[in-house]
Amino acid sequence: MLKIGLTGGIGSGKTRVADMLGQWGACVIDTDAIAHALTQPGGLAMPAIIEAFGAPAARADGAMDRDWMRALVFREPEARARLEAILHPLIGRQTRAAADRAQGSYVVFVVPLLVESGRWRQQVDRICVVDCDPETQIARVQARSGLTESDIRRIMAAQAARTTRLEAADDVIVNDGATTPEALLARTRSLHERYLALAYAQDRPGNPAAGNP
Repeated sequence: MLKIGLTGGIGSGKTRVADMLGQWGACVIDTDAIAHALTQPGGLAMPAIIEAFGAPAARADGAMDRDWMRALVFREPEARARLEAILHPLIGRQTRAAADRAQGSYVVFVVPLLVESGRWRQQVDRICVVDCDPETQIARVQARSGLTESDIRRIMAAQAARTTRLEAADDVIVNDGATTPEALLARTRSLHERYLALAYAQDRPGNPAAGNP
């Protein structure tokens, strides 16, 4: 099955793009959603997180206190490494399990830090970047969250630079401040049609990349 890695900076609109691809028949596996599930009340990662960071890492309901953790990892880079050491193996296992169960025209892995991880290039057939200018990113994130501009800029600074993402891209969907919903839909639909053609070609009997006929 054709495998697409979908990424983009915070506020770029990658979730909207992934939702459209999913509506049109792709199997969407969102690693951020997996991470959220792991850190919800009763989540598989919570015992190890509390052991590593203490009781303040959890809210009263048992979920990870994301605000507390965000402040800690910005303040102490070593804390980010400890958190990732807990989460990444669990995310990896659940992502692989979801891929094994995948049903659809092709698979889309939504990975916010795809380029930064350095692991995904060999795991997907193509990398798609949803591209957006930084000013629009900040405006979008402020509109949907309580984060300050300085908080958002710190998150952006921890992500790959825009130019680095674009250099890694096989495909780019522009979703900047001038992009209308209709334009985003048309651009995404065009890329979806291309992926359908690639998936069909990959799965044809006789194609070296295809499975057994």
